[in-house]
Amino acid sequence: MSALIDIRHLTTVYETRAGVVKAVDDISFAVARGETLALVGESGSGKSNAVLSILGLIQSPGKISQGEILFDGDDLLSLSEEDFRRLRGNRISMVFQDPMTALN
Repeated sequence: MSALIDIRHLTTVYETRAGVVKAVDDISFAVARGETLALVGESGSGKSNAVLSILGLIQSPGKISQGEILFDGDDLLSLSEEDFRRLRGNRISMVFQDPMTALN
């Protein structure tokens, strides 16, 4: 079964005055259709930054420095912002830590 989402060696960094900080350091995983994945970790471990990277929502000074993000066979890193905006919310989204305030 092919993966619906395939994350390969994703690294997200923030350039600060003190130097480069890796918020996401070389993560890889795949999720097939019908599977469920939960990212679990301590506060500050990079869970939100990983998902924000996947959704194309990392803001400056952050940036994806390496890796691939494939969703249903499409390379998300090559999408225009307009194409990404159409995909986000319709086909791919994030449930935040407190789902009771995020879901209606």
